[in-house]
Order: sequence, then structure tokens, then C-alpha cells
Amino acid sequence: MADFVVVIHLLFIIFALLGGLLVMWRRLLVFVHLPAAVWVALISFKGWICPLTPLEIRFRRAAGEQGYSGGFVEHYIIPVIYPEQLNFNVQIVLGFVAVLINLCIYGCVFYRFYVENQVR
Repeated sequence: MADFVVVIHLLFIIFALLGGLLVMWRRLLVFVHLPAAVWVALISFKGWICPLTPLEIRFRRAAGEQGYSGGFVEHYIIPVIYPEQLNFNVQIVLGFVAVLINLCIYGCVFYRFYVENQVR
């Protein structure tokens, strides 16, 4: 179950970062994506730990494995991207990157649905 939670956690992060692209396919997904994107930004800016992290750790401990300290991003993603420990400053940068990615995507969505339709 812990590995399943890790996969769900990773998919959620990818959706929060890039899910705006799906809005071009189905507009109503904006009501699912925007809250996810805001949640990821809040977690980054506030230094919170996502609730999926303690759930994964609980499953690992229940299976007799050792849990870990910190959050999902710190444990799985940051070691791949950054050689140093996650700190609040890096978390702020990650939050701004998430916001910037989503602003760019929603700029494209806005252009596609509103500006192109006004030209026609």
C-alpha cells in the first residue's frame, strides 16, 4: 500500500503542475485542477507536509519497514533533482516554479479559448 500511495502522490504532483493542459481538452477539469495547483503551492509556500506522506509512512511501518522523516518531495524528488537537503528556501522556489508553470499553461488556455474565438 505504501508504494501505491507513492505512485498516487507522484501522479497528484504531476497533475497539479501540468493538469492545466487537460483543461484544453475538457474545460470542466479546471474545477479539479485549480484546487490541486493551489494546494501544491500552499504546501510549498507554507512548508507543510502533504497528508499523503504520513499515510505512506504509516503503511511502511505497518509492513515492518522503517519510515522516514520529512515530506514526499524531500524524500523522493529532491534527491533526484538537488543534491542537498530540502530547506524552506528551496521549497519556496519550488512553489514559485509550480505557480509559474500553471500561469503559463493557463495563459495558453485563455488564448486558445478566448482570444482565438474573438478573432474568428
